[in-house]
Amino acid sequence: MAGPLEDLAAWQRSLRAQFPIVVAHPELAYLDSAATSQKPQAVLDAVQHYLTTSNANAGRGTYPWANATTALVERTRARVKEFLGDPAPDCSAVHFTAGTTDGLRTVARDWLPAHLADGDEIVVPFADHEANLTPWLEARDLLARQGVRIRVRELPYQAGSGDYDPAALAAVVGPRTRFVAATHVHHVYGGDMNVHRIRQAVGPDVPICLDAAQSIGHLPVSVAELDVDFVVFSAHKALALPGTGVVWSRGRRGPRFAPGGWDGTPNTVGIAALSAALDWLEQAGPDRIAQWCTALAARLTDGLNRMTAYTVLGCNLSLAAGSAVQRRTAIVTFRHRDIGSGDLGFILFSHGFMVRTDNHCQAGAGEREHSVRVSLHVHNTVEEIDGLLSVLAGLP
Repeated sequence: MAGPLEDLAAWQRSLRAQFPIVVAHPELAYLDSAATSQKPQAVLDAVQHYLTTSNANAGRGTYPWANATTALVERTRARVKEFLGDPAPDCSAVHFTAGTTDGLRTVARDWLPAHLADGDEIVVPFADHEANLTPWLEARDLLARQGVRIRVRELPYQAGSGDYDPAALAAVVGPRTRFVAATHVHHVYGGDMNVHRIRQAVGPDVPICLDAAQSIGHLPVSVAELDVDFVVFSAHKALALPGTGVVWSRGRRGPRFAPGGWDGTPNTVGIAALSAALDWLEQAGPDRIAQWCTALAARLTDGLNRMTAYTVLGCNLSLAAGSAVQRRTAIVTFRHRDIGSGDLGFILFSHGFMVRTDNHCQAGAGEREHSVRVSLHVHNTVEEIDGLLSVLAGLP
């Protein structure tokens, strides 16, 4: 063990001890954080505190509990901006949704149509998560019913790596390009998709909407550095509760984002959990979390690459632990040459390893064959990775 795995070992042990469900089940290794994350005690405490001291509706009362809940919602909006490194919080907005899928659909339904005219083009990913494709196709179909024809163009990928191809993208972008959707960290390949290169390819005037479901909570996210116009993510993948999502927007390119319809009751419990989760993550240090998870992913990919029975999906240049291009943040996905992924998942669980085994909700141009996905967080250990590799090595 060397590098971050050695340097951060004591820090990691102190954080692992703060996850009650992990501590209560030392015989199990939870390796499915990309699907949903486990919750530290601070988040659970915040939920209980809110429900037992000031549970009320937000913006719909003048008594102290209602006022406290309204203040919580507004405080969490400001907290999201701060966590994202928003350089101009007075010019941006935070809207709470039910999750990433709902957030992307909200942008596609309530903002994008007004930004498009007949003959315009949008560029979206066809091999990322289904949630970052379907809403844009729905927007196209909605406009078509209104007599507005737009063209949906595919965001190009590099062959065999799963990464975007900015050189090819430059040829796709044209004078009628009005919008680009992209993903920050790929939910199957685990790679940082280098969004800054997307901005360089599309130029300074095209709005970019970023699916950050797999990056928030795993690595530092700076909207100032990314130079995007929307950041959408789910609280439950960032150590908070299910049922809450975030759309951060700044309205610098195109009309200001304003969700349509009646602003109903927000998920106040989920917002309380999100606020506590962001505090916990900031105190833990997203940079250190990224170092730990990336080092674990490197250890796993390096071990798998030494076994001829396994194929790791994504960039083959990032398989070696010492690779200069190692960019797998917390996700490693692979297949066995003979054992089906579903069967392999059952085998691994019999040894205490909980992994994801399907096509991982990938959109139509992505992987269709099922695979095993291991997704990590700060509570995962070197011993869990080595144990997993030992089990995998023992299979025929």
